[in-house]
Amino acid sequence: MQTPSPYGSFPNTRLRRMRRWPWSRTMVQETHLTPANLIWPIFVKEGSGSAEPIASMPGVERVSVDLAVEHAAEAVELGISCIAIFPVTPAHLKSDDGRHSLDPDNLICRATKGIRDRCGDSLGIVCDVALDPYTTHGHDGVVIDNDVANDITVDILCGQAINQARAGCTVIAPSDMMDGRIGRIRKALDAEGFTHVAIMSYAAKYASAFYGPFRDAVGSAKNLGGATKKTYQMDPCNTDEALREVALDIDEGADIVMVKPGMPYLDIVRRLHDNFSLPIAVYQVSGEYAMLKLASQAGSLDERTAVMESMIAFRRAGACSILTYFAKRVAQWLQ
Repeated sequence: MQTPSPYGSFPNTRLRRMRRWPWSRTMVQETHLTPANLIWPIFVKEGSGSAEPIASMPGVERVSVDLAVEHAAEAVELGISCIAIFPVTPAHLKSDDGRHSLDPDNLICRATKGIRDRCGDSLGIVCDVALDPYTTHGHDGVVIDNDVANDITVDILCGQAINQARAGCTVIAPSDMMDGRIGRIRKALDAEGFTHVAIMSYAAKYASAFYGPFRDAVGSAKNLGGATKKTYQMDPCNTDEALREVALDIDEGADIVMVKPGMPYLDIVRRLHDNFSLPIAVYQVSGEYAMLKLASQAGSLDERTAVMESMIAFRRAGACSILTYFAKRVAQWLQ
């Protein structure tokens, strides 16, 4: 005798019944999205009252600090949880060791102070920790003998994190992929009294082709030239390695772990969700943004429908936070 299916069988069970009406679809919806799930990345440049379009990212601009502060105020009104700041460092301030990252008057610190003064504790401020915006060679750390020197780089990253925390940053986000940096940064922050500052680790950051427009935006593409970051970012072929990276970062004190890029790596998000009880963020990176934006401009996709579907995909996979250049538009659509 055949064992009855625990899921029912046709014709007694008709799954389309609960899809018939808008109210029934909403009632049984398993995945939800709110503006609080969003983190809005912003590119900050020198100047005042100045915005500069990014050709490879239609609709996204590099903005001066005063306009970044206005964007932050908009984020609060829309219910967005955090702003993530990425500096466009002038070429004359870049160096082989990225020492401008330690300057308390650099772009990211000035933007952080301005946003904190305007928004107080109503908005999270995420600051990127890596040296690529500050180096003449475009790598995330100090290069010695044609290799990124892990431990020397981590020493500088600790100083960079403290510098940003002093400016008012609430979430330090190391994106460099150096070994051991989470534990060192956590100890450095705690030693300076910043025990309340969270760490969102770029724990599973892949050496991806989808970062191109971002590197254009921050001005590191020309510095990097034809070099790659494959010696420190993860191999796109690997999944088990992501579990090891995340386990190490959790052990070292990460509060949130991130997967980057987003949609090509939803399987990684799901594996982390199923294996760890820790908040997971995902970054819908510049290349993903550009593809959706350009396809919608060409009439191949409906922008709102496609973007919202991508947001739900991130949430369904297990991410609680989504870094996306569509954050403002998504929040407006949700309202």
